[in-house]
Amino acid sequence: MDLKEILARLVSCHGPAGDEKEISRVISEIVAPYCDSCAADPMGNLVCRIPGEGEKALICAHMDTVGMIVTHIEEGGFLRFGALGGLPAPRVLTGTAVRFPNGTAGTVAADEDVKIADLTLADLYIDIGAESKEEAEKIVSIGDTAVYDGAPHFTESRVLSPFLDNRISCAAVLSVLDRMAGVNDLTVVFSVQEELGLRGAGPAAFSSDARFALNVDTTLTDDGPGSRRDGTCRLGAGAAIKVMDRSVVAHPEMVSLLQSLAEDNGIPAQTDVLRRGGTDAGSIQGVRGGVITGGVSVPARYIHMPLEEADLADAEAAAQLILAFARADLGSFKQNDL
Repeated sequence: MDLKEILARLVSCHGPAGDEKEISRVISEIVAPYCDSCAADPMGNLVCRIPGEGEKALICAHMDTVGMIVTHIEEGGFLRFGALGGLPAPRVLTGTAVRFPNGTAGTVAADEDVKIADLTLADLYIDIGAESKEEAEKIVSIGDTAVYDGAPHFTESRVLSPFLDNRISCAAVLSVLDRMAGVNDLTVVFSVQEELGLRGAGPAAFSSDARFALNVDTTLTDDGPGSRRDGTCRLGAGAAIKVMDRSVVAHPEMVSLLQSLAEDNGIPAQTDVLRRGGTDAGSIQGVRGGVITGGVSVPARYIHMPLEEADLADAEAAAQLILAFARADLGSFKQNDL
């Protein structure tokens, strides 16, 4: 399956944290031909089974994005909102185009009597072009969710798009799903509510009873002007093999395995160490008696901003490393080696 085509389809879907129905439906349509079963669990995680004779292994990529939720509708028809996940600073959000699942468009604006430098989320509102509260209430309701309104833009080697976190990683998994059947007994999970504190993946990992897990996400880059050296990755240097972030220290033997798989298969790879940010790997690692957990990420700039940037070759490398893990002889691990 073509990664670019899948990515373009995924980023067009509504799916902020806690409201993942549309993106879950689209992913389930894509995975159905390649899985023995595919269904949502009580949390909303999409759980897909690809049985095999080898070790029980979990591959997880979160499908939710950051977003906004309507909290108040004011007399003038303006919408106050709360954050679903880590939105950028309020001064960055002003002027951002947003969309609701019913197709309603809006723009984020700020109260006029507040200085840009002093803005808080409470000073922002969404203008949907309504002339009154009554008109706005015919279009949206309190509790409705909105996301950035934008389309992917592809260059020869890169993509700029909203929601690369984590739709590009979901696309990487989906692009190789048709070749995963093989050695290991796989559960592939597209998890929910990662942006709200890694909430979905832990219950899915517990239910899978997997001994090994590979979490797939995006990671921050360290290659832009004025970098603060919070990460180690750069665009175009290959798939990022997770060593550490604020949520997890990856199992050393999983790090070694992924590095060996990359080298043996000629897959470009780099080391991912982050001083901030977290991934579902942190919630997966500690379930039941513990899961031998690692991570593969696609480096991305401007994570959680209205337009993020990634290198398509990095995403392809991540897809190939995910496939290599799915086919790896995990039974060769011995407990005393871990």
